[in-house]
Amino acid sequence: MTTSIDPYTLTDTHTHIYYHAGTPELDEQLQRCFEKNIQRLFLPNVDNESVPLVMETARAYPTNCFPMLGLHPCSVKENYKEELERIERLLAAHRIYAIGEIGLDLYWDKSTLDFQREAFRIQVSWAKTMGLPIDIHCRDAFNELFELLEELKDDKLFGIFHCFTGTLEQAKRAIDFGFSLGIGGVVTFKKAGLDAVVKEIDLQHIVLETDAPYLAPSPYRGKENESSYLYHIAKKVADIHEIDISEVAKITTENSKRIFAI
Repeated sequence: MTTSIDPYTLTDTHTHIYYHAGTPELDEQLQRCFEKNIQRLFLPNVDNESVPLVMETARAYPTNCFPMLGLHPCSVKENYKEELERIERLLAAHRIYAIGEIGLDLYWDKSTLDFQREAFRIQVSWAKTMGLPIDIHCRDAFNELFELLEELKDDKLFGIFHCFTGTLEQAKRAIDFGFSLGIGGVVTFKKAGLDAVVKEIDLQHIVLETDAPYLAPSPYRGKENESSYLYHIAKKVADIHEIDISEVAKITTENSKRIFAI
């Protein structure tokens, strides 16, 4: 499957590579992943319309691509209960590995905050019932999200803070709630400051992700992202912790196996 003989496996815990489902581009991007030892990719939908693309990709690459299901906070509108009912019916029809991506986003639309909160509560209840992790989207909403997690916390609540870009204090609080930090391309940005946070966090609390096609790491910043660029994120984390990339791959992939149970 892979042409590489390097003895490690990288895991992209959050990618929308399924946007290329059914096209040669999907196969080409995945081949570039395999050449960089990126063998495991987790696919979060964002709404009901994206579910078929996620599932088609997972069917085409069943040993590499693993689906999640949820309703992205930016897709939470007044009809969110109807949208959630449609997604909930799909949970019984497909094997999934997390509920996500879900969360709060106050960057684009603050007026839907109450809807977003209730949608989050409902989806967390699914995850707890199914014994699954949640994959959290949080943008400009750490305080509001931490309030929700305080309300919902128990020994069944766990998962990943996707695309974590918060402060060290916020990182430690997320970890205290039982979450791993999803570290993506922002860690390679010179002025972002995320590298300083990652340096203070033990790798046992970190997983890697691209969020492709968004947030491409340096040296591709500003271009369309793809999962094969996870290599550059892993290399940056390795440099920050002054260890070999193979060690970063080993630890973060083991973390992903613990979280997703595969």
